[in-house]
Amino acid sequence: MRLIRRTLAAVALSGLVAGPVQAADDPAVKTVESLYASFDGALKSGAKDVKARADAIGPAMKESFDFPAMVRVAVGPKWKAFTPEQQGALTEAFTQYFTTTYANRLAQAAGGKFEVTPQVEARGSSRVVHTKVANAQGEDSQIDFLLNPGNRVQDVLLNGDVSEVASQRTLFSDPIKAGGAEALLKFLRERTAGMLAAKPAP
Repeated sequence: MRLIRRTLAAVALSGLVAGPVQAADDPAVKTVESLYASFDGALKSGAKDVKARADAIGPAMKESFDFPAMVRVAVGPKWKAFTPEQQGALTEAFTQYFTTTYANRLAQAAGGKFEVTPQVEARGSSRVVHTKVANAQGEDSQIDFLLNPGNRVQDVLLNGDVSEVASQRTLFSDPIKAGGAEALLKFLRERTAGMLAAKPAP
């Protein structure tokens, strides 16, 4: 077991963790490995501001995450009352907001490492890929990805049980109550613009 742990730690710096042959080809694991590879690449490229990191990880985020499903769940029952145009605008705004949020968080992982566990946990028709992200000081956090049958991420669980989508649903409730789809759209765009405008740390 000690040898396995050392091996995982040694290769995690690249954002990819080798596993058993049967797990290495698991499409759920590959989705998360590709996502982490883009995160690692953005950090190694020297992109210091949020916009540069968001541009770097954006394609991988769109490929890996099922944003249309995530925003539907985050909005809740009110989603069905929105027009197709409002739903489309909210999906795009949510995609930009979520990607920018992750680009903003990446600064905390600079100099650290990403570790993907090759064994996948089945949860009904969904699957969970377990990972750890460590910062430069060696402090790590458990981050688990819940993937749908199409092997796209439908939720992220922080520290094993804190749902990102559930957190967003709580955050979105006030704008939706205040002004429905248009208020939520404004909220998402303003939050995204605020993160993008933040100056990088010296």
